[in-house]
Amino acid sequence: MAREPVPVNRTFEKIATLQANVERVIRGKSEVIQFCIAALLAKGHILLEDVPGVGKTTLAHALARSLSLSFQRIQFTSDLLPADIVGVTIFNQDHQEFEFVSGPVFTNVLLADEINRATPKSQSALLEAMSEGMITIEKRRLPLPDPFLVIATQNPVEHVGTYPLPESQLDRFLMRLTIGYPNSTDEKKLLRAGGAQDALEHLEPVLDTLELRELQERVSTIHVNESLVDYLMHITHTSRNHPEVALGVSTRGALTYFKACQALAMVSGRDFVIPEDIKRLAGPVLSHRILMKDRREMRGDASAEAKFLGRILNEIPVPR
Repeated sequence: MAREPVPVNRTFEKIATLQANVERVIRGKSEVIQFCIAALLAKGHILLEDVPGVGKTTLAHALARSLSLSFQRIQFTSDLLPADIVGVTIFNQDHQEFEFVSGPVFTNVLLADEINRATPKSQSALLEAMSEGMITIEKRRLPLPDPFLVIATQNPVEHVGTYPLPESQLDRFLMRLTIGYPNSTDEKKLLRAGGAQDALEHLEPVLDTLELRELQERVSTIHVNESLVDYLMHITHTSRNHPEVALGVSTRGALTYFKACQALAMVSGRDFVIPEDIKRLAGPVLSHRILMKDRREMRGDASAEAKFLGRILNEIPVPR
């Protein structure tokens, strides 16, 4: 029997409970956690890019543990093969037939740890899974569990032993986020507690699968004023036509940007989008979808795209 629709106030309460649960482990990073939850509700994937040791993997674990979902982790290395991700067909001697042994991708939440340490061939094994929720094995298309979320971590591309993700792979991620170092107060609490591992191990789920799906379905009901739709389109179209840009935001990028703004409004306790939602998400949602013509600038400064977005956001009039 179908459940009754969740009241709006109850919806916001559930989201606030989820955020508070994750913040028991990751302290002082409310905005990053908000963005992660918004990506989850928008059915998008998350790329956490930062230097080693700032809590990327811990954040992924905390989010997964807060949900009553299956969880798998893949440690990406240079010798990882696509079959290690999707699975392999083997011959069963007892039954005298071939059978498929599924890989770790067949889960609700997949942590792709240090994804840019694997070769492009292994990275591409996730493309179909992330865009369609399906895996093709020897002409058979197999569905992945629903919901399906990839949380990938990567070190900055200038670090030794990394392979930059291609544009087609980056476009599958709804958001690219950085965590950054904690402030002195939160870091002192972390030192006193001996790290976040103990809090992580005692973290209990606060949402089940049906509740998560209900929240995801409610995202599309968040109201977006027509002037804000035009504002969002103005931003994406400017990225495509600007003389400094070689590759602008794709149509898929514009669609996910729109949905992410709806999700962020819901996470913020509103049933309508405001201009600030669009501005706040421009960097996380669009920066990895833009390719600047000056590639040297990109290699020397990882925030070049974000700076470019900041400039055009200052130039485009905000709807009143």
